[in-house]
Amino acid sequence: MSTRIPDENKPVIAILTTSDKERKFCGNRNNFRDIIKTGRDLGYLVYVVTVRDLKLESRVVAGYIPLPGSKLWSSIAVPLPQIIYNRIPTRELEERPAVARKIAQCLEHPDIVLYNPYFFNKWHLFEWLKGSRATSKHVPQTRRLKSSRTLSVMLKNHNSLYLKPENGKAGKGIMRLQYLGDSLLPYRLQIQGGKRNLTYKSASLERMWARIGREKAPELYIVQQAIELTTHRGRPFDLRVLLQKNGRGSWAVTGVGARLAGARSITTHVPRGGSIEEPFSMLEGTFGNDRAAAILKSVPTTALLIARQIERACEYTLGEMSMDLGVDENGGLWFFEANSRPMKFDEPAIRKLSLERIFQYSQYLNHQMTRNTELRK
Repeated sequence: MSTRIPDENKPVIAILTTSDKERKFCGNRNNFRDIIKTGRDLGYLVYVVTVRDLKLESRVVAGYIPLPGSKLWSSIAVPLPQIIYNRIPTRELEERPAVARKIAQCLEHPDIVLYNPYFFNKWHLFEWLKGSRATSKHVPQTRRLKSSRTLSVMLKNHNSLYLKPENGKAGKGIMRLQYLGDSLLPYRLQIQGGKRNLTYKSASLERMWARIGREKAPELYIVQQAIELTTHRGRPFDLRVLLQKNGRGSWAVTGVGARLAGARSITTHVPRGGSIEEPFSMLEGTFGNDRAAAILKSVPTTALLIARQIERACEYTLGEMSMDLGVDENGGLWFFEANSRPMKFDEPAIRKLSLERIFQYSQYLNHQMTRNTELRK
């Protein structure tokens, strides 16, 4: 671990998470190590802090840093941060009253900037994007799933639908409903469970609705038209885009990857059997060299358009998001998902730049905060 002395002109940065009785704190320790090492190499003081230890009325707090050459972490006294990088790992933790209170206090604090305060809700995302003509054309038809009538109406226009939990993560709880009109049991429901799917068949939508009700309760769900995605070796894939703010405070595309669905999976998520692929090779097989290059060239423009609209509509400070974009058989781009707490990208070039951009944007935020403080004097 680098021992470079932090630069006094650079902000103190805290990675925010929650405490854990057995492991001291929650979250991806390898990711935190990478962030802290990058920060130190760039001259920043950066540490992990839990919601419990982040005492905003104090000038000094207890922060965690990794011990060199060890898997252990040490608790040390560190200055209160100016910038907080929110990595609270789950919605359940984020929604705990004590955590929600601390996030709210950070957002009100005059000398601290916390960005990406909350996880996204799927329904809100699609509502926000439908609010702009420029982004609405990339959004599949989406409704809140309230009754079997919602499904009945949607199936009149689309013979295949996706049912997704509003607050789902990594493909958990996603179902696919199909209507095959020439079959004795025309309603087919695929349920994603681990790396294998279960399929149910029914003669009536009402009977299928009872099955769906048992699967989704008590979660809130959306229902969405299934887009016919282009495929590679007979399997659908989508593009995973990482967007981050840069040192000028502007959205930029850090990298684009591809995720290929598992052999019998209804989504491309890696924990569900999906695999990491190279985007151009995925597209070239279907569209040829020139068309594949043109589609890939359009991805950053579309992703940036969507990111800006999400930030405008949500009305709080964002610094990064990952985004899933599907490519249909005509080469059109469709928005499926955005995550305000992206998992790390394994592609080395994307990973390196993503770590550096955390500090570029933090420096920008600190500069803006300093300027605003001086203007108030």
